[in-house]
Amino acid sequence: MYLVLVSLHTLAAITWVGGMMFLSLVLAPLVRSRKAAPEFMALFRSAALRFRVVAWATIGVLLLTGPMLLVQRGVALATPSSWPHIVRLKLALVGVLLVLTVLHDLVLGPRISHAVAIPEASRTAWEHVIVRTARWLPRVSLLLALAVVGAAAVLARH
Repeated sequence: MYLVLVSLHTLAAITWVGGMMFLSLVLAPLVRSRKAAPEFMALFRSAALRFRVVAWATIGVLLLTGPMLLVQRGVALATPSSWPHIVRLKLALVGVLLVLTVLHDLVLGPRISHAVAIPEASRTAWEHVIVRTARWLPRVSLLLALAVVGAAAVLARH
């Protein structure tokens, strides 16, 4: 059972982080280039919306398998004070990452399409904030996701 849980957890993490890397490091820079055709921007939006479904499915798998793996390793879930430091660090990073993901998907996501459709000079101050935040938030989330992967690697050796 432990091997199945580790496999599911790892596959979900690879899918989530890999998708974030692809969108952030490959597709987003192409869209931001001034030469990007409107069709390509529409393709990026479609890919991002499709990935959102995949990402939330992987988050569900991670949130289900993570605690089960901790129990399998002898970590008492009811007593967080007894958890190894690396477990607390990883869970804190995951918590921040989840908050940023909710902010990106449920707060900024629905508003960004509207904001970028408005000419820059006509945008309100709030619309400028949305556009700027939508550019850096995925990068910060990706860095946090990589930190979670690093913490997982340390935990695996612990």
